[in-house]
Amino acid sequence: MEASDDTEEPPLPLALSRFQVSEEFGFLLPDPLTELPAPYGPWMDIAHELPQLIMSHQLRSRVHQMPQLSTQHLQGREELHLAHLVLSFITMGYVWQEGEEGTVQVLPRNLAVPYWEVSQALGLPPILSHADFVLANWRRKDPNGPLEIENLDTIITLPGGESLQGFILVTLLVEKAAVPGIKAIIQALGAILQGDEETLHRALEELAGAIKAMGAALRRMHDYVDPEVFYSVIRIFLSGGGCAGCQGSLQTVPAPQLQASFSPRESGPLIHLPTTYSFLCWCLAAAFLHRMRDYMPPPHRAFVEHIHGAVSLKQHVLSSGDARLRAAFNRCVSALTDFRSYHIIIVTKYIATAAAKAKARRAELSARAGPSAGKPPSALEAKGTGGSHIFSFLKSIRDTTREGMISA
Repeated sequence: MEASDDTEEPPLPLALSRFQVSEEFGFLLPDPLTELPAPYGPWMDIAHELPQLIMSHQLRSRVHQMPQLSTQHLQGREELHLAHLVLSFITMGYVWQEGEEGTVQVLPRNLAVPYWEVSQALGLPPILSHADFVLANWRRKDPNGPLEIENLDTIITLPGGESLQGFILVTLLVEKAAVPGIKAIIQALGAILQGDEETLHRALEELAGAIKAMGAALRRMHDYVDPEVFYSVIRIFLSGGGCAGCQGSLQTVPAPQLQASFSPRESGPLIHLPTTYSFLCWCLAAAFLHRMRDYMPPPHRAFVEHIHGAVSLKQHVLSSGDARLRAAFNRCVSALTDFRSYHIIIVTKYIATAAAKAKARRAELSARAGPSAGKPPSALEAKGTGGSHIFSFLKSIRDTTREGMISA
């Protein structure tokens, strides 16, 4: 929510730039680079052709022909993030080119070594994560135009066409909608320290409104993402590496031995939502959500940890005895609970219902082909995009969130 023309926002008590969080874009990388310097043309050439190379089963051969490039010419955060994005997408395409039953356990040296080096430079794991897939993977069609989906495009893509692009860009819009909430969190922290109950109340109302705006943005998934395309085409590339449906690893031979652990990630968007959770000091599947910090850029991780270590908002509201603060706090909890409930609806449509349809299609095809036909792969069927049992996990978070309400 932008300030009106005649109202100037008060300065934030904590500089977000300290954590590479933008007051305009939040966790999104502001105006990411779209091209690497000339020496990295071989990477960019492959990255721009990824959908065609994967669908024609030619990506692995192209990667094998790729020159061994040094990463020493990459300069600055923006170039490193684009390199990580490009190498992450190439790696996922390389691993999953042949589908669930044709994955590889070894990456070629000319891909694995630079991927590892760029990951080390950024403090990120060598895996396609939310930081690449969404936060650094967007550009404006009109550089002077608004940050709206009609004026947005992805930098690198995978098979899935408009649905893949829609999935990324709608998730981006959810991140953008969260920006006023990030600011509100910081304002609330400052207000608690200053004993300013009026500012705290306004911050809580702003936070509740931001969470509702995130939910409204998430609802646009229906307009831009086809469930069948998401389930049958896109989802496999979001499933990590190694064997389908399990926690595998990739390594290079010979040395260096790249042990890139491809760990489960939560199904669906918003890996940064734990920022809000940590601030509200609720116990939310702590081990899993704590592990998610490892997939964030280190400055974002530091921001989450800083918020987590701050004063307890809930305890402050409880001790204040202020009915207005309690009601505003509960509106934040209610909005977050509603967001999680709607996320479950999205997952039901794009994974559970789509899986049931895929299973029915396989049964029909098997019946036609007869008992001698091989069984089509289905390892990812009951899992989230990263291997978690999605409904028990998401419902437990939603229910724990609801339990954060302060009773009258």
